[in-house]
Amino acid sequence: MIYPFQSAAVIAQQIAKLEPAVAILDEVDLAAPIGTILATEGIAGIVLDHDAIGPIEGAARALGIAAQRTGPEAPLLEILTSGTTGPPKQFPIRHQMIAESLIGAQALTAEAQKSAADLPPYLLYFPLGNISGIYSTVPTLVRGQRACLLDRFSIDAWHQYVVRHRPAHSGIPPASMRALLDADIPVADLASIKAMGVGAAPLSPDLQRAFEDRYGIPVLLSYGATEFGGPVCTWSLPLHAKWGRRKLGSVGLPLPGAQIRIVDPESGAVLGPNSGGRVEVISPRIGSGWIQTSDLGRIDEDGFLFLQGRSDSAIMRGGFKILPDVIENALLRHPAITEAAVVDLPDPRLGQAPAAMVVPSPGTSPPTVESMEAHLRNLLPATHVPVAWHIADCLPRNPSMKIDRPVIRQIFKDLVAQRN
Repeated sequence: MIYPFQSAAVIAQQIAKLEPAVAILDEVDLAAPIGTILATEGIAGIVLDHDAIGPIEGAARALGIAAQRTGPEAPLLEILTSGTTGPPKQFPIRHQMIAESLIGAQALTAEAQKSAADLPPYLLYFPLGNISGIYSTVPTLVRGQRACLLDRFSIDAWHQYVVRHRPAHSGIPPASMRALLDADIPVADLASIKAMGVGAAPLSPDLQRAFEDRYGIPVLLSYGATEFGGPVCTWSLPLHAKWGRRKLGSVGLPLPGAQIRIVDPESGAVLGPNSGGRVEVISPRIGSGWIQTSDLGRIDEDGFLFLQGRSDSAIMRGGFKILPDVIENALLRHPAITEAAVVDLPDPRLGQAPAAMVVPSPGTSPPTVESMEAHLRNLLPATHVPVAWHIADCLPRNPSMKIDRPVIRQIFKDLVAQRN
C-alpha cells in the first residue's frame, strides 16, 4: 500500500520501485507523473470514480500473471513503516498477523459478545494504509459492524460522531488532544465514553492529566509500530484504576507474549529499572528475536514503559548532545505555545544547531522570539536555545499523525535560502 498524502512525484517513484501488477487509485491521481509511470512500466490500472470502477483508459493491461499459492506466513500486503526502527520502508503484513489481530480484538473487546446490529458505528480515522488503520478497519468489517470513515481527523467531526452514536469507547490522535480540550466540549457530550485510546505518537503527561481531570475519562496509551506487527504495550481499565495517576505518561505494560528491555545505546548492555536507554522489543507476531528501535525510554520498577524521545533525532551542537523532546517539552510550558517541534540544522562552526517550529495557543498572540528564548534559558542550558524559529498554524504530520520532521527541516532550509 502507498500513502496517498505524498507528492505525485514520490508516489510515482514508489510505484516504479514496487513494480506492482495492478495499481488501484482515484481518478484525481491519474495526472502525470503517476499516469505516465503506469503506462511506461506496463502496470495495469483500476480507477475508482465515486460508485464506478473500471480499467484506466489507455493504461497497459497486465496479462498472464502466474497464480501463486499463499499461506499464513505469506505477505497479505505491504505498508510503509513510520520510522521506529530506521528510515521508512515497505514492510510485509502476513496473513497470520491479521488473523491474530482479529482474535486479539475479540478477546479484548467486551462488545465482541454483542451483535453487529447492536453496536454503534465504529469511527475510522486512521489512514487505511498504516498499521493502526488496518487493525481498526479489518475487525470492524469482519464482525459486520457499521463504520464512519473520515478523510482526515477533525475535532468537529469526532464530536458529532460521539454525540450522535454515543460509543462506549473511542480514540483520538495524540496531536489532537490539545485541540479537543481547547474546543471546550461539554462534559455531558462525552458521557458515554468509558475509555479513550491514544497511540501512534507521544502524549504529554500534563495534557493527559488535564483531559482526565476535565472529563473523568481514563486515557489508555499504547506503544506499537508497523515493524512490531502492531501494539506491544498498552493500558487496560483495571491497570488504569490501580496505577493511572502514578504512571502518567507511561505507554503501559507489555502485552502477552511481548517483551521490552532497555539497553545502553553504545555498549548494548541491558539496563536496570529507571535507567534511560534505547528500547528493544520482542513481538510475538514477528518472531523470537529482539527488534532494535530508535526509540529512547525507561522501564520503571513496576515494569511500565516510559518513552523519552528518539536516539536518531539527537542534535550534536559543538560536542553537546541535545534531545529535541527536551526542548519541545520545555516550550510547551510557555503559556502562548500549544505545540512545538525541534529539528537539527547544519551549522558551519558547531556541526548542528536546533531550530524550533511552534504553534501559538488559541486566543493568544504569537510568542516573540525574545520571550521564547528567555523562557528556555530559565529552564535549560544555553546550548538548547534554538538558532532559528518559525511560527506555524499547525505542525506538519505524516499519515501516522507523527510529526513530519523531514518536512519541518526542509521548511527551515528554504527559509535560510530565502534570507541568503
